[in-house]
Formats: sequence, C-alpha cells, structure tokens
Amino acid sequence: MDAHHARYPFFESARQAVGEAGVDLVTLIREGHPAVERGRERVQRALVAGTVEQASDQRVDARTEVLSYPIARVLVSLVDAPGAVEKYAASEAATAHERFVEEFERGRQSTLGGDPLTVETVLREFDLAGVVRSHDDEFRVAVGTYLDLAPEGSGWRLVTRELDDGWVTVTRRDLYDLLDRAVERRVAEGLPLTVPEEIADPLGPVVSEVESALATASYPRSFDRVDPGQFPPCMRGLLERARSDEEDLGASGRFALVSFLSSLGMDGDAVTTLVGVADESLTYTADRLDGGLYPPPSCATMQAYGDCLDPDDRCETIDHPLEYYADALEAE
Repeated sequence: MDAHHARYPFFESARQAVGEAGVDLVTLIREGHPAVERGRERVQRALVAGTVEQASDQRVDARTEVLSYPIARVLVSLVDAPGAVEKYAASEAATAHERFVEEFERGRQSTLGGDPLTVETVLREFDLAGVVRSHDDEFRVAVGTYLDLAPEGSGWRLVTRELDDGWVTVTRRDLYDLLDRAVERRVAEGLPLTVPEEIADPLGPVVSEVESALATASYPRSFDRVDPGQFPPCMRGLLERARSDEEDLGASGRFALVSFLSSLGMDGDAVTTLVGVADESLTYTADRLDGGLYPPPSCATMQAYGDCLDPDDRCETIDHPLEYYADALEAE
C-alpha cells in the first residue's frame, strides 16, 4: 500500500493491495487499529464538512489511510442519519476532485511514487478511455456516457452543448466534473452494507460518536426568500470571498456556503447568479446538494474548521447559521 493508494483508496489497485495484504477487518476493529479512528474521522468530516481530508496537519501513514476507507464504508452504513450514504459518497468524490485537479494541472510527482496521475490514467480506471477523446485542450465524450454522468443543471443540458456525430464537446473542467460523478458512483456502489454483528457491535461507540457530532441545534428548515443582507457574518464572508474569485474557499468553506444557500432553496444557477462569478466548483456543488437534505455545519463546526468569520452579537445567542438567518429575517 503506497501513497497513491492512500490518496485514491477507491481505485481498483488499492482494493487489490488490501486484498493481497490479507487484512482482516474484524481483527483491525477489535484491536482498535488507528485505521478505525481515521475511518471515523473520514465519515464525520464527510458528513459535516463535505471533505474527507484530515482536520489536522498530522498525517497518518499510507497503510492506515488506505484501510480507513473500507472501515469508513462500514461506519457510514451503520450511521442513522438521512442521506448519510449519499453525502459521504459526494464528499469522497469532492475530495478526489480536488486531488485530481491538483495533479492534472500541476503535474504533481513528488511523494506519490511511480508514474504521476494523468487524465488518461483515471479514464482507464473508470473504463472511460474508449468513450472520451482528447481534442486540443478540449475533450469529446460519447453522448451516452455524457448523459449518464452529467450533473443536473441548465449548463449541462444537451441542447447547450456541441454535438457532432454522437460526441459531445466538453472543456477540461467539465471532464473533471464528469469524473467526479464516476468517483461518487463507485464509492456509493454497494452502500449501505449489510454489517454482521461481529463488526457492528465493537463499532457501536464509534458510530455513536459520529451521530453525536451530527446532532445540531434546532433550526428552521424552510425560508420564503433569500436576503444576503441578513446572512450570518460567516456566510457573508464566504460569499464575499467567492465573489472576489481570488481566493479558494477550500472544501469546508465551499460546502458550508453552498449547503447554506441550498437550504434557502437555491440551485446551481441561482448560486451562480448570486455569486456573480462563473465558479464551476460552486455551481457543481450546489447541483449535488438537494434543497436542504445536507444542512450547513453548525457554528461549532464552522469554528473548528476556521470558517467562523467576524461573529457579531447575534452569534452569541445562536448555534447554527440557519438559526441566525431566521432570527435576522424575523427582526426586520
């Protein structure tokens, strides 16, 4: 198991490496292997922050990181929370998307070992090499594959695309988003798992810890209007950064902002209009979040991930960004 497997534990080569190592999941769990704790963090981060990146700079070794993935799949199957599997898969895909782009665009070779990751490598991984063709700095995707992987949203409708003899022309960034969907499907495949008692029982306390982290204060679930002037300071700050188009929000900031806007009933097109900048990552994330199914993180989580910005007096009385927004609207 190497660093490449650790970055992409859903790749077939990583699965084979785990199999060849003869790892026994039951033994790992019973002995409290570090992969169990990392698996908990993986699921918890996915469900509250939209990423599976570690929260601290202290990294685990490659073996622990690889083994945390199958354990995370077990844990998310046991967590009692609406949409947990879907949100987990989307977060794994979002993290992979950032890593893909980093390697594709910058040609990263250090610390990974072996050949650098390329678009062609990932296309082969997902059996897409025969249905995606490179053309200058664009790509042509077989129309059936395009329709199968394209996200929701007006920008992805076939009528807005160049279609020639069964091939759809897409930009490089579009292709990255299609690969995101391929990752999400692979991660979600087979979930939730049927977990035997010999595994579920010792994981009970770990599952409870994840579920406790998901428990948030009561907050409104629906709103009749969008008024950016009444957004909490954290969301106003994230929105301003998104509008500047100069600073990456990061996975947690992007998830927090988009899940907040999604909870107000905004889709990808509405988010793009509000931001005023054609940020494909924001639009794509908005289209993946289903109208409040994935609420934004609580204030405590926002603070933990450094996304709580310039709290005001009202912040001292609330526990959730949506609660702040509801109070602000009512006080008008």
